[in-house]
Amino acid sequence: MLVGHVSQLWRHPVKSMEGERIEHATLGPNGIPGDRAWAVRDEERGGIRGAKKIPALMTCQARYASEPALGQPAPAPEITLPDGSTLRPGDANAAERLSAALKRKVTLWPLLPASALDHYRRGAPDHADVLSELRAVFGRTPEEPLPDLEQFPREIMEFESPPGTYFDAYPLLVVTDATLRKLRAIAPSSRIDVRRFRPNLVIATESEGTPEIAWKGRKLAIGTASLEVIVPCPRCVMITHGFGDVPQDTGLMRTVVHELDQNVGAYARIASGGELRVGDAVELS
Repeated sequence: MLVGHVSQLWRHPVKSMEGERIEHATLGPNGIPGDRAWAVRDEERGGIRGAKKIPALMTCQARYASEPALGQPAPAPEITLPDGSTLRPGDANAAERLSAALKRKVTLWPLLPASALDHYRRGAPDHADVLSELRAVFGRTPEEPLPDLEQFPREIMEFESPPGTYFDAYPLLVVTDATLRKLRAIAPSSRIDVRRFRPNLVIATESEGTPEIAWKGRKLAIGTASLEVIVPCPRCVMITHGFGDVPQDTGLMRTVVHELDQNVGAYARIASGGELRVGDAVELS
């Protein structure tokens, strides 16, 4: 069944930094080559960190000067800092400059093998109480429900990401423009910018509501690739952060929690790799 077409493709070279729009991709087992292929490590509290813990990461932008190749280590990205200056991970003072911009001592790391478990292990929490820590990460008030974490891989409770990746849980995030339209309708005072939600694929559809939520357990055929939709994406505090011309907006989380059952978009994994590009039809099986 035809459900729409790909209107945007996004790749994020560095975890939690603003990414780049691309026109086509060759999907492998870990999604789009070069997506979340680099990350920062918190040298104060330990562990790979994203903008859940270091919001200023979202004020940096990352892009590739040369295209990542499927099955090969990603090249070093070019990172633009909030002041407009640029750096690359291999620069002699890269860590110092990035640390100054983020106001946190960090280092830049490419993906390491999945066997490097200590690299992927979670760093020290900010709160001794587990519920307080989770509420801070997910931006929930004491009265609001937390996401059901039982639906995600057990390993992400111990590790920042599935070892061998810098993904939160799964390699692809799919969002429909129907969901973005619904958000604009129910949160008219919020700036609903797609960059808040950091998808890999934006699917244009004539459906209304949040159709990708109902795709759980089904497959999407796009180009020569096939995706399996795994689970809706419960949103964390990152969608409320300000960056660039996008303002901070804690009220947006209230809307997502109370009106959208906490979810915007859905996670997917690759059922079979292949080529996809902007404009490709999306078939739901």
